[in-house]
Amino acid sequence: MRLNKFIAHHSSYSRREADELIFKQRIKVNGKMIDNPATDVTDNDVVLLNSKRLQKKKNYTILIYNKSKGELVTKKDPEGRKTIYHSINSKYRGFIPVGRLDYASEGLLILTDAVDIADILMRSELDREYKIKITGYVTPQMEEGMKEGLFLQDATAGAHEKSRIKSMEFAPFVSYKIIKNQSNFSILKVVLKEGKNRELRRFFAHFKADVMDLKRVRYGELSLNALPEGKTRFLSTQEYDWVRSFVSEEKSKKV
Repeated sequence: MRLNKFIAHHSSYSRREADELIFKQRIKVNGKMIDNPATDVTDNDVVLLNSKRLQKKKNYTILIYNKSKGELVTKKDPEGRKTIYHSINSKYRGFIPVGRLDYASEGLLILTDAVDIADILMRSELDREYKIKITGYVTPQMEEGMKEGLFLQDATAGAHEKSRIKSMEFAPFVSYKIIKNQSNFSILKVVLKEGKNRELRRFFAHFKADVMDLKRVRYGELSLNALPEGKTRFLSTQEYDWVRSFVSEEKSKKV
């Protein structure tokens, strides 16, 4: 793991702030002062910030946050825009988001203080369920793409203007359900097993449809339920049991 990412995951600092700490020579790794943010480190390395060791926690906490539209999933925005950390309790500033929801999207976001848990959940093929509203009809061509998947050499429509990702392969959707299908707008529930950069916006933009609303309602066995917008909750005992079981299975696959 890159050193700046390690610092961000084990402290309340963002990656940009971690870069500054490194450049100001406030970070040591195994007793040596480091000035390169790209230095690779592991949990076995001794990383000191102002002579205090940063290390993996033995116990971990997981939160579910119902993200509002108009919030960035980042610790700090150079342009001063609102982030999720303006809405959640300040004591959770060091928590890591599992994946991202873009500025205009809302819904379920998992946050944890455990780097390995975040990485396993983010890289998994757990179901991600979304409720989406698009302009126009759900066409037969869209349904074919959802069923069969597709590859777009040019997937820039629907992407953020600064995105470096130009092409994209879309796996077949796990499932989809058309709730409303009409000329002015349509509503669907879709389930994916991946969370690529603005994937749903790019997919529907290919068919000349804009995503008007996008809300994630489930991630694996973790659901929003009745959690109000802008609020957080802890996992239930049953949800923690599921996470522990899933993480244990994923780790055993690597042995």
